[in-house]
Amino acid sequence: MEHLVTPDLPHQAGKITDDIRPVIARSFIRDAFDSITRGRPGYHIWMGILTFFMLAGAYAYSVQLSEGLAVTGMNDRVSWGFYISNFTFLVGVAAAAVMLVLPTYILKDVDFSKAVLIGEGLAVSALIMCLAFVTVDLGGPGRAWHLIPGIGRFNWPSSMLTWDVLVLNGYLFLNLTIPFYILMCHYQGKHPNPKVYVPGVIISVFWAFCIHLVTAFLYAGLPARPFWNSSLLGPRFLASAFAAGPALIIIVLSVIRRYTTYKVENVTLGKIALIVTVAAQINLIMLGSELFKEFYKPTHHSESAVYLFFGLHGFGALKPWIWTAIGLNLIATAILTLNPLRSNHKWLLPACALLFLSIWIEKGMGLIIPGFIPGPWGKIVEYAPTWVEIFVALGIWAMGMFIFTLLVKIAIPIETGVLRYQPAKPSQTKN
Repeated sequence: MEHLVTPDLPHQAGKITDDIRPVIARSFIRDAFDSITRGRPGYHIWMGILTFFMLAGAYAYSVQLSEGLAVTGMNDRVSWGFYISNFTFLVGVAAAAVMLVLPTYILKDVDFSKAVLIGEGLAVSALIMCLAFVTVDLGGPGRAWHLIPGIGRFNWPSSMLTWDVLVLNGYLFLNLTIPFYILMCHYQGKHPNPKVYVPGVIISVFWAFCIHLVTAFLYAGLPARPFWNSSLLGPRFLASAFAAGPALIIIVLSVIRRYTTYKVENVTLGKIALIVTVAAQINLIMLGSELFKEFYKPTHHSESAVYLFFGLHGFGALKPWIWTAIGLNLIATAILTLNPLRSNHKWLLPACALLFLSIWIEKGMGLIIPGFIPGPWGKIVEYAPTWVEIFVALGIWAMGMFIFTLLVKIAIPIETGVLRYQPAKPSQTKN
């Protein structure tokens, strides 16, 4: 990121004392507030739309708090539904930031430097959405005390859910502090000290892989659910994450360079698109391996897969979901595989959107729900999200996009050099 820093300001000739740090912090907060409250009409309309969906989600959540989880489509047979489906997918989106962090900070590839802070902002937003989906799935925030060590029963280290809580919060901390330190340095016109942030970057790289592997182990460690009990689940989670997350980043970067002065070169998008392509191809290979295992010599352990793809005993609510996902996935991967199409933004952006949507379906409704169907005794109880779940989910997605927009609105003026700390003149200080 060093090439983005403007020349040092006059006040930086001397060392910044502890007395001036609160002044810089107050100036940063004031400038950040000014930045997020100003913008074109389109920006305010966008934030207004997101606010509307957040309010609609809050109303739906109030209904759930009042009536209980009975207003959702979940039941004793299918105890994880739309909320956990979105949670699982978003963990992958958050983990995908490592595909930008690794080449930028470790491999020193400057072509990724324009995208890395955007990717980390996306990871922060995705992690906040993950925690929100877990909270609403609990039925209410009052039940979260079970997760507090010393008060509730944390069940560490035996519970994979406990590990999931630890790695998600740790990854959120890393993705908040590292970009914040770099932005604060750039805000003051200084070069970030690698000795400060590089150790955290190295930890975050390993942490990114851990958060999604732990989430996969959460499912794979349940032997009573044979649909999830696969050693391929962890690697498949990573492959789909490194396809969907960077695909979303390409779309976001394209929007940012279209409507702001932030310059993102085609070579940057091209390298990210290549990551998406390889990850999407690997994801399809793993999907094919799973299908071979389930259907070449099917056993009663294959009934969940049979229900998902072809229906079982007259039940087949998920068939349209999974076949739509596979169709979109094949189309998107085919477009991305052909270099002339991948290099053309008229094809690249729709392909990324199709791939993102297909993996959202495949990894959510196509993975979580069939794990419960049929039940251990063979009984089939189907699941469909209710209006309450849909609006709560829309509200959480809107909240995540709202937070991400605010982060971008602060980061871009700093990275472009428009927003810098301006020390008060001596005469102003006396007044």
